[in-house]
Amino acid sequence: MTKIKPFRAIRPTRDKAHLVVTKPVSSYSKTVLKARLESNPFTFIRIIHPEYDKTVKTAPNSRERFELVRKKYHEFIKDGILFQDEKPSIYIYRQTTPTNEFIGVIGGASVDEYNKDLIKKHEATLTSRESMFTNYLDIVGYNAEPVLLSYPHNEDLEKIYAEIILERPEIEFSTTDRIKHELWIVSEPHQKAIEKAFDKIPATYIADGHHRSASSSRLANERNQNSELNNQNHDYFLAFFMDEKRMHILEFNRLVDHLNNLSEIEFLSKLNDSFLVKQLTTSEKPSSEHQIIMNLNNQWFELICKPEIINNDDPVACLDAEILTNYILKPILGIEDLKTDESIHFIPGNLGIDAISEPIKQGKSKVGFFLFPVTMEQVIRVADNNGIMPPKSTYVEPKLRSGLTIYEI
Repeated sequence: MTKIKPFRAIRPTRDKAHLVVTKPVSSYSKTVLKARLESNPFTFIRIIHPEYDKTVKTAPNSRERFELVRKKYHEFIKDGILFQDEKPSIYIYRQTTPTNEFIGVIGGASVDEYNKDLIKKHEATLTSRESMFTNYLDIVGYNAEPVLLSYPHNEDLEKIYAEIILERPEIEFSTTDRIKHELWIVSEPHQKAIEKAFDKIPATYIADGHHRSASSSRLANERNQNSELNNQNHDYFLAFFMDEKRMHILEFNRLVDHLNNLSEIEFLSKLNDSFLVKQLTTSEKPSSEHQIIMNLNNQWFELICKPEIINNDDPVACLDAEILTNYILKPILGIEDLKTDESIHFIPGNLGIDAISEPIKQGKSKVGFFLFPVTMEQVIRVADNNGIMPPKSTYVEPKLRSGLTIYEI
């Protein structure tokens, strides 16, 4: 069974929601971030960056910085920008883009289920980041950006959503990236029906938010060791539950700055050991699994994996990102650690072909690789077998906003 916890969300007032809610800070350039901080007194970024207008700042990721974040958060509540719902609820959220519609439920996900692997993972976390996030959550006292969890298709939930969205949403606004956001507060009868439907779902899968999930689990475990009281707010974390069929998975492509001191002819010769290499006349993206498209010094090539390098018995080894790592990036280009090597760059598939070809034209990089997107079935197979996918294997949509529904720990 899957638990989904109703909670009293802290959220922006209806008139200010479009001004408060924000994309992750890392998605903004420095100039855009500066402009938003200076021009919008209601943006949630001001909570995350409480010293944006100070010349002398506290150290990043320090206790002093996190305490200022908490202080600014409470100022937003005191000033009436944010308020707390009177009754615990779950929330229906719909995000509509020019090409897709994403709808699901916002509620608390169970740390106990995470610990028992009923919330399944496919990505390793870094201990240092996990520690930092745990400390952050402990001090600021809230989750502001939901972890994205997928669940198997469920017709009962689809019918309930269809009934709820006939009503006017509590919050409705569009952002400058042409995305429409809608939020419904679920009534008690619908809430019970949703909880009953989730009772029949055996497990969920983390699509985005492995570090946030791990940090929430770690915080709950630390607090529960020092307390006899369980089943508190810290035993859950903020999550957006969405049907796996509605999930949109794009690839992360790879861009490398060097050829490891090889000439182009030497590099192509080494590729022939594991791939069928064919030069192309035009640029394109892969049309099927085990086809990799390469841009080498503004020339386009198709790389088809030879059968002997495809291990279909291993859910990780057969992924194109893993094949690329094991047969090109490590042995030929000398990239041993994808997480730390600064000569490799991961380019989200939504940015298109130019995001790879332009840096190569400008001489900033030498070679780029386009991969075919993994499927949700592949993600599930990896997670069910306790496997770990290569870094940056999936670019998952929707990308969720911070500050729409805040879960107090």
